Amino acid sequence: MNHAEISDQAELSREDLAYLDWARKIARRGWGRVHPNPLVGCVLVLNNQVVGEGYHREFGGAHAEIIALEAAKSKAEGATAYVSLEPCNHEGKTPPCSQALVQAGVVRVIYGVAEPGVKEGGGRNTLARGGIEVIGPVWDSIAGRIENPSFFHVQTHGTPYIALKLALSLDGYIGIRGGVRTQVTGLDAEREVHRLRTGFDAILIGTETLRVDNPRLTVRMARHGRRPVRRLVLDARAELPSDAAIFDDLELNPLHIFTHQDASESEIARLESLGAHVHSVPKNNLGLDLESVMGVVQELGIQSVLCEGGAKLANSLIRKDLVQRLYLFVAPKTLGPGGILAFGDSGESLKWDNFLPTLAPELHGRDTLIVLDRKSD
Repeated sequence: MNHAEISDQAELSREDLAYLDWARKIARRGWGRVHPNPLVGCVLVLNNQVVGEGYHREFGGAHAEIIALEAAKSKAEGATAYVSLEPCNHEGKTPPCSQALVQAGVVRVIYGVAEPGVKEGGGRNTLARGGIEVIGPVWDSIAGRIENPSFFHVQTHGTPYIALKLALSLDGYIGIRGGVRTQVTGLDAEREVHRLRTGFDAILIGTETLRVDNPRLTVRMARHGRRPVRRLVLDARAELPSDAAIFDDLELNPLHIFTHQDASESEIARLESLGAHVHSVPKNNLGLDLESVMGVVQELGIQSVLCEGGAKLANSLIRKDLVQRLYLFVAPKTLGPGGILAFGDSGESLKWDNFLPTLAPELHGRDTLIVLDRKSD
């Protein structure tokens, strides 16, 4: 795993690391279904044979360790448990996983990342007091942020986690020219975007993107997440057309519009009559004040936001150091000069030293997804 430092390495075999990595991979199957809980996977091994495995499937449902123990039954006794995140020590919607492992007779637990939550932490100590050999954390906290970025960010910073998604050409453009909708990436990449949406509380776009693309910003090409995704639109003058597609699905996907404090009261009333929630915020010389917008977002209880453009909003968020992750879908095509640049739209170069590639590049059809994460503070 990239950027993951091994501890207790002398005590771990190649097989140990492989089983732990498998726990990490199966944990990802819970994407979109467990938020705001973290993705967690567990593999139980006895005599070098997998006797049970599981992942956290649904928020409020059984945790990964419990599912794996139920699959292993009596074979859990004497087994080693490989868990991607430190077993919890907190009794909330489900009993503490650390105690369940002790009671099942597991003799060894190897976990990937330490639990950042104060209430949930301490599982390592409970396991050790129960006579279990415990090795971990095997990976550093960076690995935890890679797999559960919004969970770790909210636990450590308390502010909404913001990721930015852009589709761009090889020459760095997101459109052929202003005001013209451009399909840069293909159908497979679009499906992946819809899947990504299910893991976020809200989707954010700017006025220009809404005017040009007229998107609905709903999940239609992937399995729905456990709860609807809210739509956030920056519309300083409250000029959003009444027939915009984003007014569809309001019962399932609430719409929040951010306007300037001087926006027309009659226009705000029009938007509210259509079912939108309107929030007035201050502005600066670049547009709506993004810190104020995010302050309202936090008050709304939104913990994670996926920004889907456009270029002006994307660049502003990066300059304000508000973006924690970049999802860049790169298409094997060029759009030529005169297009809309993905970055540096104002002629001011952006600083990229704080971003590092984390997850391995993925192919989605002919397009390549590159993921960059901001360095931890």
